[in-house]
Amino acid sequence: MEALEIARWQFGITTVYHFLMVPLTIGLGLLVAIMHTAWYRTGKDQYLRMTKFWGKLFLINFIMGVATGLVQEFQFGMAWSEYSRFVGDVFGAPLAMEALLAFFVESIFLGLWIFGWGRLPKAVHLLSIWCASLATIASAYFILAANSWMQHPVGVEMIDGRPVMVDVWAVLTNNTLLVAFPHTIFGALSVAGGFLLGISWYHLWKRRRDGIDTVGADGRVVVGSDPARGRDAADHKVWLRSLRIGAVVAVVSFAGVSLTGDLQAKLMFDQQPMKMAAAEAACHDGTGFSILSVGDLGSNDCSDMVAVAELPGMLSFLANGDFDTDIRGINTLLPEYQERFGTHLPDNPIYGERAGTEIDYVPVMEVTYWGFRIMITFGMLAAAAAVVALWVVRKGTVPESKWLMRLAVFGILAPFGANSAGWIFTEMGRQPFVVAPNPDPDGIDNVFMFTAAAVSPGVSLGELIFSLSAFTLVYGALLVVEVKLLATYCRGGVPSAMPELQHGSTAEGAEKDDDGGPDGGDGTGGRVKDSGADDVLSFAY
Repeated sequence: MEALEIARWQFGITTVYHFLMVPLTIGLGLLVAIMHTAWYRTGKDQYLRMTKFWGKLFLINFIMGVATGLVQEFQFGMAWSEYSRFVGDVFGAPLAMEALLAFFVESIFLGLWIFGWGRLPKAVHLLSIWCASLATIASAYFILAANSWMQHPVGVEMIDGRPVMVDVWAVLTNNTLLVAFPHTIFGALSVAGGFLLGISWYHLWKRRRDGIDTVGADGRVVVGSDPARGRDAADHKVWLRSLRIGAVVAVVSFAGVSLTGDLQAKLMFDQQPMKMAAAEAACHDGTGFSILSVGDLGSNDCSDMVAVAELPGMLSFLANGDFDTDIRGINTLLPEYQERFGTHLPDNPIYGERAGTEIDYVPVMEVTYWGFRIMITFGMLAAAAAVVALWVVRKGTVPESKWLMRLAVFGILAPFGANSAGWIFTEMGRQPFVVAPNPDPDGIDNVFMFTAAAVSPGVSLGELIFSLSAFTLVYGALLVVEVKLLATYCRGGVPSAMPELQHGSTAEGAEKDDDGGPDGGDGTGGRVKDSGADDVLSFAY
């Protein structure tokens, strides 16, 4: 065990944990903005309830995302100072844009949205959630600009051994970025869609279990009401509409993820061929896509790999769009990498005790191989479940089966798993480089950095073990807090975000003002106008 290994574990754990919040924040924020728009345009109470309930869950997740995301910035200076020194001139621009043009805008307008209920004009209030949501998406773009540069360096010149940015536009229009960004956004929407589907299924099932809703002779739902607990007809509309929105979003997102993922894979075959060869356990040149390959645990030796089943021609299709072009395997690529970058780490003080050690250019195949397949499998399962859900609720409710309800709730984890597996595959597959070299022998192919050179030289193994342990404990506690908060408010339903509903209050039937909104002129309705000022801090936690 050495400092480099622990530093990688630390960054990996904190990054993957943080990325659990990121896609839900991006996807759910956009859906909440759409729900708020529907309420603004129609004045229907169901859309107000949807906005309040899903908005509350969005805010819980956003807060946790901010708390864990700050740690990522500190990581660069704590354990990866040499990496920061190397990429600093390039990363300065996109990360500054992320902070100044995205995160600050996002935070300001989110604050206006939280505290604007009953205070801001309804159009301004609606604009605030759209600004916050779009700023979240812009934030993702700038972060991905930095990450994509690590995958495919562009727009720089090497000066005194460091890349210096000479073309910010090239960095912000990197072809790797242009496919990674929509792929990430569609992945985030798939998470939000599954989130809506699972929670809405639970509440429709709960209404059936409690006898509020029944099923008629024709199999269609007979909607009941329990106004004292806020579970009236409008409550049923909230969950039915949310489930259908979530299912449609999940299906459309899977189509988007598949299309952009295919484009991303084609780029990876060109830019990082070793990553894709490891993802297929493709030791030899060929065209077949591995359905199942097995080998010795932890081994990167191709002599230990056995292809159990392959799909002929599919690997060539993924890489080139045809079925008969041989794709270079690990045995072909390895000598090419060794010839270009050497067989051993240079004898340079920056590598410390690692100087002169042999370089393993093959990523951990278990991680890349199974990460690639978990990503695809979980994504397909989530989309298939969404199609089934749309069919099941065609008559207005869900079955009384408790097991189906549990399956729907646990199904929320599938798109989370697909997103996490995809990121792990992408980042682990880049090893042993922290900044991957370009494949073209001409141009700026000398822009690369071994991960072994990126770790902070002044940080000891003991310090890293301590910080890793501390982060793990803190993140574990934060996970308990977030899951507890989300579970509490999810089980509580709409009244958890709108406590006034527990007294049987409703906005339906409220008079409209001249602008088409409920009475009061600010689009808040009689209920929110009366209780919004007192409830706003509760809504904001």
